[in-house]
Amino acid sequence: MAGGHNLGSHGGRASSWLAVTVMLAGFTVGGVGVTLTNWMLIWIGIGVFIVGGILALVFDIFTDVVIDAPRVGMSTEDHR
Repeated sequence: MAGGHNLGSHGGRASSWLAVTVMLAGFTVGGVGVTLTNWMLIWIGIGVFIVGGILALVFDIFTDVVIDAPRVGMSTEDHR
């Protein structure tokens, strides 16, 4: 972090991207299985997706979220 302040990056860690990539691969394989009506591919896709979900829990990917500071000038009463 340059200058010691938050730059608002939402890039995430490599381990988080790995978990998301595994889930995306599982979803893609399962989707191909659905379009081909191939139950083996569907179950393989589901299994890969579940592995990606377990990786996401282990890597705690939600800690990568950067919460930005509130914007100046906005209030709950301002409904314009």
